[in-house]
Amino acid sequence: MKTVILIIFFVLPTLHFSLTEEPGDPVKIPATPQRTGNADSGYQFIVTGDYVNSGLPFLFYRMGMGVNKDDYLLRGGVNAGVRYDFNVVRAPNGEEIVVPNCLQCHAQVFDDKLIIGLGNANMDFSQSGRFDNPMIQGAIESYMKINKKKAEASKEFLQVSRTIADQMQTEVRGVNAADRLTAVLISHRDKNTLKWNDTASVQLPKQVIPSDVPAWWLLKKKNAMFYSGFGRGDFGTFLMGAILLTVNDTVHANKVNEHMDDVLSYLKSIEPPKYPKPIDTVLAAKGQVVFETNCAKCHGFYGDYPSYPNYLIPQQVIQTDSLLNHSNYQYSDMIDWFNTSWFSKGDNPAKLVPFNGYIAPPLDGVWITAPYLHNGSVPDLETLLNSTLRPKYWSRNFSKTEYDYAKLGWKYKAEEKPSGRTVYNTTLPGYGNQGHYFGDKLNDEERKSVIEYLKTL
Repeated sequence: MKTVILIIFFVLPTLHFSLTEEPGDPVKIPATPQRTGNADSGYQFIVTGDYVNSGLPFLFYRMGMGVNKDDYLLRGGVNAGVRYDFNVVRAPNGEEIVVPNCLQCHAQVFDDKLIIGLGNANMDFSQSGRFDNPMIQGAIESYMKINKKKAEASKEFLQVSRTIADQMQTEVRGVNAADRLTAVLISHRDKNTLKWNDTASVQLPKQVIPSDVPAWWLLKKKNAMFYSGFGRGDFGTFLMGAILLTVNDTVHANKVNEHMDDVLSYLKSIEPPKYPKPIDTVLAAKGQVVFETNCAKCHGFYGDYPSYPNYLIPQQVIQTDSLLNHSNYQYSDMIDWFNTSWFSKGDNPAKLVPFNGYIAPPLDGVWITAPYLHNGSVPDLETLLNSTLRPKYWSRNFSKTEYDYAKLGWKYKAEEKPSGRTVYNTTLPGYGNQGHYFGDKLNDEERKSVIEYLKTL
């Protein structure tokens, strides 16, 4: 049950669009107007709101998660009894239920502190999460027969969970299956009414392509969201993808949409945590020169005169694992669904158009955002900037933070061969650590200085 609870919430992955440029040229993404609202109200909606409005009774939450020991959000009351990445809300029939919230993927405990907006690099999609335990199945069925109102409040959540859980499994732990989750949920929703259909309208490939979760605080600089860049238009509408988990009509969708001005404003108010260790300022100053000469064209300038170019980098230039951006084309039916659906209409429409490449992201707070590349295949910045050091197979500690503050990334062990779901295997399709070879042309001292400079961002 614990695995089921953890893998069924997401924020709709967003993408970008292609312009007619010469092959190999960066593609600049133009800005589009975005909603604004009250950041404090947006935060409260994220950590207490009912955007997911079907969930589990407390009994089943306790079975899967146990007793919450840390009230990181200081919510108090009934929400203090559940972990930070769950909300206690009222279902449409008035029953109190526990539902997953956005922080499932968009927050992480780091050195005993909860960092909101940091992508969760410890999440485990590598287990199927099916309701195939006879004891759990029996307990659910017996409980729901006795408690009709609770059964009604949980029906949508359990129905969707049973349908999607065995289609979300990644090969290793520490990567995210949000793109896959989006596709699966879309395939079961009516594009106009958002009603759930037990039978999928589109047959999806079996492969689950992984991604790493980007930091929320980068959103304020972006003209489009996330990695392969095919989300254009209103960011708040893309965030509305969360409702696809349990929404049953456009009435609820419209109600949630009223909060997106505030939610988007909150996300844009988040600042990255400062590097907590001493910084060699002389070395960092040298690194700034190297960075601005070699990296800033794509990743932007920082400091007193910041700028970010919002470039998409074609696949033939970036050369990183291509399966995530290629999946944009595989799911053409998904694109057609979205671009003619409820999400593409109204006052704040959004649209998907594929691009064969990836965004060069802003690097604010990059020191804490390991692992690196869009699929989390590189454990630290030292190996990102020197491709000859990248391990083919590597493992790390998922139970507690073991961070290398010098190399900027997870402390890891290079393994001789793949072994189970806790060893990252870069030979798997979609999990490759190739590409982004730009740091290879630097010498060791230059790379060291760049890493010192990146600690200041």
